Amino acid sequence: MRSWNLLLFLLKTSTEIMLHSMFWREGKPHERSQIIDKLTGKIVQMSQHKYASNVVEKCLEHGDAAEQELLIEEIIGQPEENDNLLTMMKDQFANYVVQKSLETCNDKQRETLLNRIRVHLLALKKYTYGKHIVARFEQLSGEESQASDP
Repeated sequence: MRSWNLLLFLLKTSTEIMLHSMFWREGKPHERSQIIDKLTGKIVQMSQHKYASNVVEKCLEHGDAAEQELLIEEIIGQPEENDNLLTMMKDQFANYVVQKSLETCNDKQRETLLNRIRVHLLALKKYTYGKHIVARFEQLSGEESQASDP
């Protein structure tokens, strides 16, 4: 129950200072793992909220390799769930979670993410927050998207 109360506290906080608080720097790994466990299955939904998206980013940053892989696999989803990734890439908060995923994922996951993003480059260029993903894609892949801005 303590970890659930801590999760609620983190989700409700309105300052970035709280996210950089003693918990993330000095918290015990098993406490961070409990937070990640509570978020598992809700990553896409939580990523679309201002403060919850910051918590998801911190989980990606501070989780161990297995936890990071689990969270990123949820973001990647199955091919038929590709709409979740597209929704996240266009969202004002979730796009930062996708970018953080690209920074923290393993090589295989990065390749999968870049392939899924490549399919949506033209659509992403039409959205303010999608343009952030296009820029990160170009930076990581070394490719430039072929269409110019409308």
